[in-house]
Amino acid sequence: MVKVIMGVKGSGKTKLLIDLVRKAIEEESGSVVVIEKERSLTYDIPYQARLIVADDYDFGSTEFMKGFISAIHAGNYDTAQIFIDNLYKMFPDKSIAAAEEFLDWLEEFSKRENVKFTLTLSAPVETATDRIKKYF
Repeated sequence: MVKVIMGVKGSGKTKLLIDLVRKAIEEESGSVVVIEKERSLTYDIPYQARLIVADDYDFGSTEFMKGFISAIHAGNYDTAQIFIDNLYKMFPDKSIAAAEEFLDWLEEFSKRENVKFTLTLSAPVETATDRIKKYF
């Protein structure tokens, strides 16, 4: 399962993501992972979640992120949910096509490995294509 939270800056996406992380920690029996661009959620995310700062690993592309997510799962098959805060901040390619392709890959990975994904996208909801809307 892949869920996208989309909206403009200041619309409450990150607050909602934090609430969903807290809920996942309470309800999931497996590990919860949060990936963020910069070190800004340190005090908002409960310590039970594994917080990963993308800047510490020089994320440069969606291909790198795919490998990173695969490695997280390979290192811990107990990973139940992965949250990604602001996908567009992670990579130089901020195109809709790149986001669509990445979301489709996440969906396949989710089905194959039984890992849930929730991520935020900073963009007006009206700009979402049908391929992105299917993850709302």
